[in-house]
Amino acid sequence: MTSEKNNLGTEVAQNPPETWWQKAWKSGFENLQIVIIALTLAIVIRALVAEPRYIPSDSMVPTLHVGDRVVVEKISYYLEPPKTGDIVVFAPPEKLQEQGFTQDQAFIKRVIGLPGQTVAVKKGLVYLNDKPLVEKYIAEPPKYEWGPYRVPENEYFVMGDNRNNSNDSSRWGFLPKQNIIGRAVVRFWPLERIGEV
Repeated sequence: MTSEKNNLGTEVAQNPPETWWQKAWKSGFENLQIVIIALTLAIVIRALVAEPRYIPSDSMVPTLHVGDRVVVEKISYYLEPPKTGDIVVFAPPEKLQEQGFTQDQAFIKRVIGLPGQTVAVKKGLVYLNDKPLVEKYIAEPPKYEWGPYRVPENEYFVMGDNRNNSNDSSRWGFLPKQNIIGRAVVRFWPLERIGEV
């Protein structure tokens, strides 16, 4: 520590100038704090707000293709329940886990039936409460029969848009609400097909 005289003639203590390694350590520590804050924010945003997801199969063709990347938002379902037509990402329910799928292998399907509604698949059409759905988004009409079954409370009936090549509710049953991670809202890759889903 050094000292010098001020205007009144009294000595004032001064700290010695910082060495290069003190400056480097201080700068490194500040950068580390910024990185920790950024990582914390990224984790919180991913857990509670939104996250990117990769489409691994062709079960949602023609709406989503293998390799597409989408943003899944998680906030809206805290405020209101899923609606018919929503494209949801979800953790596999028990029946899928029994087939060997793990909790981190998220699925993506379209909500067709809401709690309390009756769903059936017959003669190439999906019926909701005995009325056929007009579905311009499917790859082809379903070639199987299913139901009619009533969707239980707090569960949903979900299907892939590629009806004849989709591991969905017509195979493993209804989707519990607590398994839903969020709603796919935007495709951000590939660039030539960027936009809402």
